[in-house]
Amino acid sequence: MTVSDADTTRILIVDDSDDNIFLVEKILKLEGYQTLAATDGADAIAIAQEKHPHLILLDVMMPGMDGYEVTQQLRADRSLPFIPILLISAHDRSNVVQGLDAGADEFIRKPVEVDELLARVRSLLRLKRSIDDREQMMRQRDDFVSRLTHDLRTPLIAADRMMTLLQQSDEDDLSADKREMLDLMRDSNRNLMRMVDNLLEVYRHDAGQEVLAFAPFNFRDLVATVEKELQPLATEKELDFEVSCNEKDSDAYDRVTENVVGDRHELRRVLTNLIGNAIKFTDEGGISLHVELSPPPHLHSNGKNAPPWLEVTIADTGAGIPAHEQQELFARFRQGQHKRAGSGLGLHLSHRIVQAHGGQISVRSRVGEGSQFIVAIPTEQSDR
Repeated sequence: MTVSDADTTRILIVDDSDDNIFLVEKILKLEGYQTLAATDGADAIAIAQEKHPHLILLDVMMPGMDGYEVTQQLRADRSLPFIPILLISAHDRSNVVQGLDAGADEFIRKPVEVDELLARVRSLLRLKRSIDDREQMMRQRDDFVSRLTHDLRTPLIAADRMMTLLQQSDEDDLSADKREMLDLMRDSNRNLMRMVDNLLEVYRHDAGQEVLAFAPFNFRDLVATVEKELQPLATEKELDFEVSCNEKDSDAYDRVTENVVGDRHELRRVLTNLIGNAIKFTDEGGISLHVELSPPPHLHSNGKNAPPWLEVTIADTGAGIPAHEQQELFARFRQGQHKRAGSGLGLHLSHRIVQAHGGQISVRSRVGEGSQFIVAIPTEQSDR
């Protein structure tokens, strides 16, 4: 919520002393601020979650839960909007460092002077207003991008259908040059459609609007589907495309991959993005996709009984990726220096999807020696 006039601004005062609360309330109410009060940490957190105050004045030394712990819990609650926290303490500088590390925004010492208190309150409310305005602008931007991408898809789909109809016409209707130009136009149009789709999906994930549909599915069937879909692209470039799986324990592999729990549609998007990139940036040699079972990166409490993970390695014999580019390869809109580099959205989106599955994605590459993208995902989804 954006802070506006003082009489609509709610300030939560947290102190185990009723006298201190009364004194601060009197000061703030004379300035026209609305006040809320809590005498312990648990009540403060409950009020903050329900009322969303614009500022919290928080005493450090309280029985049970002190001000540092309250600050940490409030900052850990992702459902809360940004609420500035002003810690109040009678102690020395070391407490200032501890409070700021906990997530507080300002610190004031007792005994509190009225002018200093009001100056810090006004300063933190300006900070609140600035952050709220920025977040509102970001929401408006994301809404605009979402609407724009939806509007762009309609003419792109229509153009693709018209070009498809033209391509299906008789050979005599189009000369070889015109047919070649039509192929280029259709490829460019489809590339633009993929960029628009990726942009829309990225903003859905960033806005928390993309809810994954976790359900058991056959991972081997998914790999076979992606292979069938992308094999023609590799063949067109005269590239080998090899798919292999764990041969050490084929029975366990078959058993586990029959019922992987995840969002099949989104994981298909990840594999398609990574293999499509491998084909795009490889001019000779080939691409391989290898799937095997691996232990979880961090074993659960039950150790050896923890369900295995799937490790998917997609390798190519392309130009490779310089080390300095690998560090930010999965950042949004991070384009590589390759002449065929795209919008930088596909890898970012793949990273977001893998993270949403509780998995990890990484890259190993050397210039001139090709690249390997490794996707590791749990075969079962725990409550997260």
